Amino acid sequence: MPRPTSGTTIQRPDLGAIAYEYNATASQRGFIGLELMPLFDVPEQSSDYPKIPIEALLKLLPSVERAANGTYQRDDWNFETGTYKCKEFGLEGRVEDTEAKLYRRFFDAEQVAVMRVTDQLLRQQEKRISGALFNTSNIPNTSNVTNEWDKPSSCTPKADVLAGKQAMRAASGLEPNALAMSKKVFENLLICAELKDYLKYTNPHLMSTFEAQKQIVAQYLDVERLLVGNAIYDSTKKGKNFTLADVWNDEYVLLAKVASGSNDLRDPCLGRTFLWTEDSPENLIVEQYREEQTRSNIYRVRHYVDDDAFVFTGAGYLLGNITQP
Repeated sequence: MPRPTSGTTIQRPDLGAIAYEYNATASQRGFIGLELMPLFDVPEQSSDYPKIPIEALLKLLPSVERAANGTYQRDDWNFETGTYKCKEFGLEGRVEDTEAKLYRRFFDAEQVAVMRVTDQLLRQQEKRISGALFNTSNIPNTSNVTNEWDKPSSCTPKADVLAGKQAMRAASGLEPNALAMSKKVFENLLICAELKDYLKYTNPHLMSTFEAQKQIVAQYLDVERLLVGNAIYDSTKKGKNFTLADVWNDEYVLLAKVASGSNDLRDPCLGRTFLWTEDSPENLIVEQYREEQTRSNIYRVRHYVDDDAFVFTGAGYLLGNITQP
């Protein structure tokens, strides 16, 4: 194991690979934030970028007929400007020499330290993104369903989603390719009478795996991707009895046009996670330095991001009143 001198920081690509693998499997553990706001590499910590307004794409000119004098009509429009500002987030874990030796036959202390701080960093990122997206102040196109989805006998999720899709298309010209919800909302959907009646002769969905259930519900609701947020956190302060809370609010579901993942801002989408690659080439960077006064190695995981940067808020539609208070 590398032992840098005190105060010297070194990159740990081997532990970075562990963190990256952990990050890559985040969606399997119910972390969906970066699927809704995909990473977009930028060379500067903050800047502006041009945006093509929806009017420039959809507004019809009075005529495109060539004039009698041989001239053509000319398109005339202006860019809009969006901005981003990346901030650094990070956390350190300390592994004391004696502790590492005492427990090395049970686990690798440095790997455990890195995985713990990685989980904290990803969970915080997930919470920032969920707070930005499940927020009527940020998503202007919203409506409330009449029958909450935790009323299995009376809820009508298919009609609610269809109405949301139609409203989003009418407001922005875009159609969603993703539907995001909490795990609790998803589980309520599985037992709603409407879905059970639709599937009773074709697919015993309650006997299927979680991934198969997601595909079935996505097909039923006619959405390309169904994203189910399952991240939880302890909402109490350190030292208090823990109280678990969901990161994704069960009061909303979000219809969204999500970016394909390409580094192309021409791809119309709800938003991006801007990653300042000059300082943070990956979403997770792992570093190590020696702290001799405590006879410890310090493991730092960090990233430099703006993960709630909306590109076009019209590419989202929030359905509210999903769960009874």
